[in-house]
Amino acid sequence: MNAGFAFVYLASQSPRRRELLAQIGVRHELLLAAPDEDAESLEAEIAGELPAVYVERVTRAKLAAARRRLAARALPPAPILCADTTVALGRRILGKPRDAADAARILGLLAGRTHRVITAVAVAKGQSVRLLASVSRVRFAPLSATQIDVYVASGEPFGKAGAYAIQSAAAAWISRIEGSYTGIMGLPLHETATLLRWAGVAGST
Repeated sequence: MNAGFAFVYLASQSPRRRELLAQIGVRHELLLAAPDEDAESLEAEIAGELPAVYVERVTRAKLAAARRRLAARALPPAPILCADTTVALGRRILGKPRDAADAARILGLLAGRTHRVITAVAVAKGQSVRLLASVSRVRFAPLSATQIDVYVASGEPFGKAGAYAIQSAAAAWISRIEGSYTGIMGLPLHETATLLRWAGVAGST
């Protein structure tokens, strides 16, 4: 492919997303929020909003903020990539835990049940935007209160939708996955590569 861009701007603090882009040979530059930006407010939930609608809305909002950031900083032009992940149990959105008690509550809800992990990825090229979403199903084994408490004490749940990371010790609880492993990690590589090829970014196999 004759790519038009040597790199993509990644508007995400997630080290996992950086690693996954590197895995498919895509160079990236970080385009992170300034200290005076209220980036967390973009993830605020709207009462009654379905999980799939929520994650796509948040991803588009993050991308819009990143495009304003790029223009304000007068950086060299290149496509911008944003993503957002949420965990859903039925119509319920299980976001990032507020504290240890909330993390234990969320993990208790997931224990012994199947939940969905929805990750939306959006890329902006000039004025054009495309978005794709990945939906995976994850089955957790039953968990004891002690197992949950030990995991919460490790600090791993914090900053993670659904209060867990599939690449952490929580992997021992997962009895079945249907869908995209990288989507569960936070950046589904099939969808991401499809969007980056559309945007003319080098790499993306």
